[in-house]
Amino acid sequence: MEKVLITGIAGGQGRLLARRLLENYEVCGADWVPWEGHPRGVSVHAVDLRKKKFEDVVRTEMPTSVVHMAFIRHFRGDPRRRHDVNVRGTKQLLDHCANYGVQKLVVVSSSYVYGAFPENPFYMDEDHPLSASRSYPEIRDLVEVDTLAQGFIWKYPHIRTCVLRPVNVLGYFVHSAIGSYLRMERIPTMMGFDPMMQFIHEEDVCEAIALALEHGLQGVFNVTGPGQVPLHTAIRETGGKALSLPEPVVRPLFQRMFNWGLWPFPPGAIDYLKYPVTLSGRNFIEATRFRPLFGLEEIFHSVRR
Repeated sequence: MEKVLITGIAGGQGRLLARRLLENYEVCGADWVPWEGHPRGVSVHAVDLRKKKFEDVVRTEMPTSVVHMAFIRHFRGDPRRRHDVNVRGTKQLLDHCANYGVQKLVVVSSSYVYGAFPENPFYMDEDHPLSASRSYPEIRDLVEVDTLAQGFIWKYPHIRTCVLRPVNVLGYFVHSAIGSYLRMERIPTMMGFDPMMQFIHEEDVCEAIALALEHGLQGVFNVTGPGQVPLHTAIRETGGKALSLPEPVVRPLFQRMFNWGLWPFPPGAIDYLKYPVTLSGRNFIEATRFRPLFGLEEIFHSVRR
């Protein structure tokens, strides 16, 4: 059997993916936190991707494929550590893939890297520029990771490297920014704005990764779910109550609250509550015949109060 190494395996999405891939692959994983009670047959290494011990894991496990999801996506803690873990950790991983005979690599990026702007067209394809850093500098590390992976595709064409950019991920187990936002008691929205938003279920993200491995995809692919709805509809369907606020008041207030540790999102996230970031998933569908198994009602039910 082919062996797959999953980085970030102890996270919600990593655990789901490990169980999904066990059907067809030998699975091992690495994370900086342990996974207690992991399934029989899965070997888990508690290591930091930036350390020599992780290179030892790659050298001894000798995986044929790697799925990279070991990112800090929240904004708690030192932003310099987040940047170092995400960017330098990815660079180390890419070097190990080149040095130890990895044949397939899937890097799980995000739709957020495109950025939220009023000029965004509907259904952006993979050629659209990655402009998130313009208005949301706190996620420049995710843009850098995506760019590193794209460069790796061209530098090592013999390694089947695929970058997946899924839309907003919701589910019982995954920890995402949009999930945290929709689980709030009173959900702030920007007065006068109701952007269209796309969602995908955590299980469908696992299926997309499995298909990317199965087909040995090479290149960059958007991964979309069953459709899109206005933000206020998503809030209503997940059982929340929207609190419409004027942006001139909210932005400086959120900045102060974020600086004091009283609000989980930087003010740059406000633009994603104003402008649509809708993607075209046509290329991935044509390459894999991917069809999401979960509809919007099931997706919203997974985080409903």
